[in-house]
Amino acid sequence: MDKNAALLIIDAQKGFHSPFWGKRNNPRAEENIARLLAEWRAREMPVIHVRHCSVHSDSPLHPKSPGCDFMDGARPLPSEKQFDKSVNSAFIGTGLEEYLRTGGFSSLVFAGFTTDHCVSTSVRMAGNLGFNAVLVSDACAAFARKNREGVLYPAEEIHNIHVASLDGEFCSAQTAEEVFNAVRRAGIN
Repeated sequence: MDKNAALLIIDAQKGFHSPFWGKRNNPRAEENIARLLAEWRAREMPVIHVRHCSVHSDSPLHPKSPGCDFMDGARPLPSEKQFDKSVNSAFIGTGLEEYLRTGGFSSLVFAGFTTDHCVSTSVRMAGNLGFNAVLVSDACAAFARKNREGVLYPAEEIHNIHVASLDGEFCSAQTAEEVFNAVRRAGIN
């Protein structure tokens, strides 16, 4: 971990508190996101916020919905970079990659919503684009999903499978405590 490791908070938006999505795992995701933000801000490390602006008018994440707003513990400061997107990847149509390359960012730390959609897609692209990616596994969450045959997969299972499939291939999956320890070991003030 280095001083230039950017924290990317993906879709930490009020709309994910809506019952629209169903049952969720990791009720502490917001708390861990807030802790990561506090750590990065205290050490004056770069923070980037990504917000999903759904093109579907019935989505809690539609720009005209109050759910499109950032969660209270994850609001960007004026000095922090923000990108809006309308697809699953934070890299598509946003200028994020150019911003990261121009800024010399090579290490990215990911947290946010949801593990199996926008977080996973963004982490996969970061890995494929050559960034050193870390997924903070307890600072993201997933929702239960049904397959086409109506079989319900619990949120915890969805989350764990996606973290497992990303770890070692596209990123290093770590807990918030492991990330804090890495920052401290690096001696970042």
